[in-house]
Amino acid sequence: MHSYLRAVGFSNLNNRKELDKIIGIVMDQPSELKKIKISDTETMAEMYKMFGKRIGIGIRGIYDEKGFFYLEHYFPFLLGQGTTAREDVFINKRVDTDAYTGMCDDMRLGVSLIFYLQNIIEFMESKGMQEASRIVPLTLSALSTSGRIILGIDVDEKKKKSMFQENRQRNKLIAEARQGNQDAIDNLTIEEIDTYAMIARRARNEDVYSIVDNSFIPYGSESDNYSVLGTILNWNRSVNSYTGEEIYELFVSCNDMEYNICINKKDLQGEPQVGRRFKGNIWMQGKVDFTQL
Repeated sequence: MHSYLRAVGFSNLNNRKELDKIIGIVMDQPSELKKIKISDTETMAEMYKMFGKRIGIGIRGIYDEKGFFYLEHYFPFLLGQGTTAREDVFINKRVDTDAYTGMCDDMRLGVSLIFYLQNIIEFMESKGMQEASRIVPLTLSALSTSGRIILGIDVDEKKKKSMFQENRQRNKLIAEARQGNQDAIDNLTIEEIDTYAMIARRARNEDVYSIVDNSFIPYGSESDNYSVLGTILNWNRSVNSYTGEEIYELFVSCNDMEYNICINKKDLQGEPQVGRRFKGNIWMQGKVDFTQL
């Protein structure tokens, strides 16, 4: 069974029979249904069932010419809010399952961002991204099965402005370095050496989380899993309408990117508050606005 089902309030599913019951509810009472014909005899369908304000389970499968449905894939999801980024996104089908991932290079992260694509039918309907990448609006969200709340870092307005200017300059250097600018590459290398030396010096007498404000690091063997440390900008508590389990939805800022993280109350250590930070492992998801092609 999918390990992130507990993030949306299904932590007590013990066997396939119980999972099949939930999948049956999604099929019988979908909140949204999308279809696309893929051959003369087959139609792909994507169904979503909401079990909360923004949480739910999605399934994908094939209808044959007689109307029988064959389940191919299921996934828990959290719907994000607003536009997280507008980047050059490339969509690629996964080899191991009937799912797709998106990839983009966001200067704010310094690494290629890979996410699970939520709206596959819309992608298949769009002709502009079948063979190449395009600059499109992207809304990110994430599920977590393990996290904790830690205290934030008190930063005054002068320091915030200084950090903002430093981040803008760094993003500019990264963009130039990707274009082959050797001076930019050298400056980034020197900056990394200086940062490493500063952290090593301060870590002798300070906790590392008082030095590192936020972080975004690939985690584990899955390409769309990350270990993150971000500041909580807003949060709310919701309840899964089927199981009654309590869910925390955290709106965090991490490396200047803002997105929602959903986690079961059982899996979160500490009490979320605005200004505190979330540290945990996440499964990154994304919804691409293909209408903007």
